[in-house]
Amino acid sequence: MNHIEKLFMTIDYIFGKGVSGSLPVDNLRFTFSKRTGKIKSIYHNDELLASMRSDGSIAITLFFARILKKRNRFNGNCITVKNGVEDFIALGLSVFSKHIIKCGDNIRRGSEVVILNFKGEIIAVGRAKISSKMMLVFKRGVAVKVRDSFHFIDNQ
Repeated sequence: MNHIEKLFMTIDYIFGKGVSGSLPVDNLRFTFSKRTGKIKSIYHNDELLASMRSDGSIAITLFFARILKKRNRFNGNCITVKNGVEDFIALGLSVFSKHIIKCGDNIRRGSEVVILNFKGEIIAVGRAKISSKMMLVFKRGVAVKVRDSFHFIDNQ
């Protein structure tokens, strides 16, 4: 099995069956750990798509989130926030449960989450601190720790 097949299997396992179908197979490049030989990062046309974590999960970038969102099944990994809080999220601040109006059912504690504004546009990516069920029930506390947002990209 080659690296592209492993990547596709990982994407489908983590984000839902068939989500890997949105991946471009041409011009993919991998970097590897010198110590373990495992995949470290995945690039498409020199744009970082994702980094592999040591636990087997994957940390996606905003660029990759746009690609994956083309598949409807990926919406299970997304949350939608109330109007007016996207400016705070763009600053890299965490998403609180009370600001979430819609939540995909594929979100578990520690999973990758794509954060959408009320219009359905991607504004950030992060890691879930609690499950999707808890996000909708809790009225306080951090739901998603933001890792990257469009604010940071625009200012680099």
